Amino acid sequence: MSRAFLKNESADDPVVIPARAPLPPGVANYVTPRGLTLLRAELAELDAEHAQVQRTEADETERTRQLALINGKVGALHQRIRSAQVVNPGAQPPHEIRFGAAVTLRPKVGPDRQLTIVGVDEADAANGLIAFTAPIAKAMQGKRIGDIVPLRTMKGEEAYQVVAIR
Repeated sequence: MSRAFLKNESADDPVVIPARAPLPPGVANYVTPRGLTLLRAELAELDAEHAQVQRTEADETERTRQLALINGKVGALHQRIRSAQVVNPGAQPPHEIRFGAAVTLRPKVGPDRQLTIVGVDEADAANGLIAFTAPIAKAMQGKRIGDIVPLRTMKGEEAYQVVAIR
């Protein structure tokens, strides 16, 4: 039987730490105040999970694996928090799209899109939170109300007009 179908893993198998959202080399780790709060909350959750595993896991091999996974996540998270550069969206130019801006884009056809430019760890495209490193965020940077933002999508080249910046 293939090892892929076995529940038990060998103690010698390496622990794979899931990667955090990518941040291009040499790019500052900009975060909103909310983004930094979320990172710190995630750290608190991992600390609680660490304590829980130490208290409840009876199998020493499994406890060691779980703690190694948690410790790896904590290390990556500490690195992100240390490198975070908090940008206050309220201090950005109010009439120009910058980091932290909530933007309303109007396509030629269809409903308006609401997008907010945030840090890579706070990004959640399904909820309109896009990383400042995303192509759409880069295309919007510096635009003002009335400007056109050209975007390459799966449908081809589309143009959106900036109708609001908050």
